[in-house]
Amino acid sequence: MRTKKLDRWTPLSILGLLILCFFAVICVAPFLYMVIMSFTQSTTLIIHWRDVNFTDFSNFVYVFTKSGFVRALINSIVVVGCSCFFNCLIASMAAYGFEKKNFPGKEALFRVYLITLMIPGQVTMIPTFIIMNNLGLLNTYFALVVLIINAFGVFLIRQFMSGVPDELLEAAKVDGCPELRIFFRIVVPLIQPVLISLVVFTFVTSWNDFLWPLISTTNSDMYTLTVALSLLKTQYQTNYGLVLAGATVSFVFPFLMYVILQKQFVEGIALSGIKG
Repeated sequence: MRTKKLDRWTPLSILGLLILCFFAVICVAPFLYMVIMSFTQSTTLIIHWRDVNFTDFSNFVYVFTKSGFVRALINSIVVVGCSCFFNCLIASMAAYGFEKKNFPGKEALFRVYLITLMIPGQVTMIPTFIIMNNLGLLNTYFALVVLIINAFGVFLIRQFMSGVPDELLEAAKVDGCPELRIFFRIVVPLIQPVLISLVVFTFVTSWNDFLWPLISTTNSDMYTLTVALSLLKTQYQTNYGLVLAGATVSFVFPFLMYVILQKQFVEGIALSGIKG
């Protein structure tokens, strides 16, 4: 049976299109506002079009040359890179143990592990700060990375890993394949979509983290991008064009990463939701 095609717009389809356009404008408007304001020298949050000069890059020049923003950008890249690597490594190994290994109290231990997700990070921040201070780990990359590793990644990967056939792992063991080789050569390639999803989650969380880097770093050379961005404000008068120029720079990196990994991210979320 041939499907009848609509040769003209119906009122319902036009209404739906208008609603979608309305919500699209609402989503995009803050980013357009941020970019436009970054080309001004405004001390207010109101855009005065006479002050907008798209050929004036002085705010961006100041951000990259005089504000310590470049050092903070490097610190954020290092922290995010280490966070993504170690979170994926530790979470995938833990998920592999919980899902594919049998040991006494496995499910009870996993539930206790998940309970930690219900504890707000602010509750453990002061004890963590005291521990890091006593160990002399403040103003280090380790202190900035360690709090990013949590039970969420283990839960996400375990849901996906339940779809990995046990027969495939048993066949590798029969062939004499070592445990680590089974994990890195068989399991990791099969769970690549959910690993990419976890990388995106970890990237955004680590990149946007502000409170813990503010507390754990007292040396300006260890500031991350969010802390450096907050320092662009002055005590008596704030150049919001300068602040939003810094915000524009900090927005570009996670945006590009999501655009590049969008397909894998959506695939990982969809599959992790239906597995198990």
